[in-house]
Amino acid sequence: MTRLFRGAFILWTVLRYGLDELVLSSFERPGLRLLTRIISFGRNLRQPRGERLRLALESLGPIFVKFGQVLSTRRDLMPSDIADQLALLQDRVPPFPSQQAVSIIEQAFGRPIDRIFASFERQPVASASIAQVHFATLPEGREVAVKVLRPGMLPLIEKDLALMHMMAGWVEKLSADGKRLKPREVVAEFDTYLHDELDLLREAANAAQLRRNMQGLDLVMIPEIVWDYCMTDVMVMQRMDGIPISQVQRLREAGVDIKKLARDGVTIFFTQVFRDGFFHADMHPGNIMVSVAPETFGRYISLDFGIVGTLNEVDKEYLAQNFTAFFRRDYKRVAELHIESGWVPAATRVDELEAAIRACCEPYFDRPLKEISLGLVLMRLFQTSRRFQVEIQPQLVLLQKTLLNIEGLGRELDPDLDLWSTAKPFLEKWMVEQVGPAKFWSQLKAEAPHYAKLLPQLPRLLHDFLRQPPRQDAQKIDQLLAEQRRTNAFLQILLCLGLGFVASLLVLLLWSHLNPFY
Repeated sequence: MTRLFRGAFILWTVLRYGLDELVLSSFERPGLRLLTRIISFGRNLRQPRGERLRLALESLGPIFVKFGQVLSTRRDLMPSDIADQLALLQDRVPPFPSQQAVSIIEQAFGRPIDRIFASFERQPVASASIAQVHFATLPEGREVAVKVLRPGMLPLIEKDLALMHMMAGWVEKLSADGKRLKPREVVAEFDTYLHDELDLLREAANAAQLRRNMQGLDLVMIPEIVWDYCMTDVMVMQRMDGIPISQVQRLREAGVDIKKLARDGVTIFFTQVFRDGFFHADMHPGNIMVSVAPETFGRYISLDFGIVGTLNEVDKEYLAQNFTAFFRRDYKRVAELHIESGWVPAATRVDELEAAIRACCEPYFDRPLKEISLGLVLMRLFQTSRRFQVEIQPQLVLLQKTLLNIEGLGRELDPDLDLWSTAKPFLEKWMVEQVGPAKFWSQLKAEAPHYAKLLPQLPRLLHDFLRQPPRQDAQKIDQLLAEQRRTNAFLQILLCLGLGFVASLLVLLLWSHLNPFY
């Protein structure tokens, strides 16, 4: 019955904001188009369609707001006017009562709040759609932040997600653009993100991994997790103090070098993506502060690790090659990489794809951020993608979202920042590290245990093979010949590896001689 009432409220909201007209207008059946005109008669739908969609999502509650935020990153799936409006969605969710937060904590730990913490501030310092944060002090005197999951979220989420899956199926079946927009895949993607955010132990693990990765960089601080106080619905971490990065004037008054801060943000992003393949994927201003403490002055402080992105070695190498070719304006190489990776059909003409990419990107080079928009560049690239039937890779959606966050931060801090020139040296250095002697040596060391175990067995295997009596059976002879070919191939590989190792050492010595300061 509750699900029925929720469905009725969603239907009423759809009609109130004219979303039925927005959706039905894309359906291919003439009867539905006529129905659109009939049901729109007498209603005031003068507001732009993107604004109506944003207002409807806000009225439907935090789950739909968060869905709109995720959807706003998929500019490959929707018109730009709708994506721009969805990007304005904010989690302005009022806090839930403090007594409920206390009850959740006491239930998680099985004892009263005053036996868990030496002090606990009832007034939350931050509140969002999924959780809210309180400050507290541990019995040993350590100051911490306590993140508490909003009560009753899982049942509400499950009901709303069930309705979203159902509506996505309808849209895919009835809409002319249904198959291209992939609504069911988008809802499934959102389903995964949302359930990940509901597990605060997963968020704590994300924070711990990012903290380890960033320790040697000295540009960003990640709060330390207090594991003895972490549960699925409660997470306790080191309390971090700083100035919100959106308060630029306060940062200037504190003496922070704003231009350096902007450059550091780009370095942090590319380090997490290309060095680690593990990046903070929710880097909006509400999740970032700047330290003004003397010992960590000017460093970023990252918060909220419910959403992180991961890239494997293939993704990283492919992206780095794309970025490097892009920064060098080698559009032919970018087109070739798209075809080699299978992102576009193999029959695509390289020269046509090269010309299309050049037309998208060339106007924006050598300009500061105040004169360009990565969002606009991405939008034009996605329009080109549709023309060439480019398959959008799901693992890169969060990367795109984070790149747009970085653009927003850079524009806020230093509109004169040249994103291209800041990122280019980093990527070129990374590429050298991936293909140079150091990378070869590290891979050889990684494979050494396998070859060390295999090499002693080679004489015995060869001896057993030579002692085998001749067989008249043709099938057995074929098997023996195949085994001999495999053995020969393996020996050739070992020989090549040995020669390659010697050659790499010679190259390394020559390189060191020619580049003593490298």
